[in-house]
Amino acid sequence: MIGLLKGNILEKQPPQVLLEAKGVGYEVYMPMTCFYQLPELGQEAIVFTHFVVREDVQLLYGFNDKQERALFRELIKVNGVGPKLALAILSDMSAQQFVSAVEHEEITTLIKLPGVGKKTAERLVVEMKDRFKGPNGDLFTNSSGRSLPATTVQTADNDTEAVSALVALGYKPQEASRMVGKIAKSGADCETLIRDALRAAL
Repeated sequence: MIGLLKGNILEKQPPQVLLEAKGVGYEVYMPMTCFYQLPELGQEAIVFTHFVVREDVQLLYGFNDKQERALFRELIKVNGVGPKLALAILSDMSAQQFVSAVEHEEITTLIKLPGVGKKTAERLVVEMKDRFKGPNGDLFTNSSGRSLPATTVQTADNDTEAVSALVALGYKPQEASRMVGKIAKSGADCETLIRDALRAAL
């Protein structure tokens, strides 16, 4: 299993990054909350990965630290939640926000996530809440004991790419276009548009 990659960033196309490590280019899908924290093109990044192998495809999912990866791995254990939905959940809200929503049983907040209906939201609360309190609960906090922090925006792109990224995260094309159109600002970069669209959706 590929657990970590260290290399230079060759391309950034939300929610995917192309990372070159020792002459090999790895396509890695990242939650937007992690994508925002990546260095600029050409700079070195360290990404903790989760490798998914299916009959028809092999996919790498990347995270900025082990705690975010641990949360992703726990999410995909929930009945009805696969890697794509887990990626969308962690793109719409930071790990801190998700942990808070589960601990406070905020079903209405979870339902606003793409692909999450009432039943899935209820399962997330029931199953994830127990895990946060279990022996591995410290996996979901940082070294100082606080929930994982929200992230900031660093790179640039355009409106079309923002819509494409939202579609990749589970939104329907028309809905993604509406979301971006609603918050579009002159000169705004791609990641700002994605961030603002996701915040407005919640």
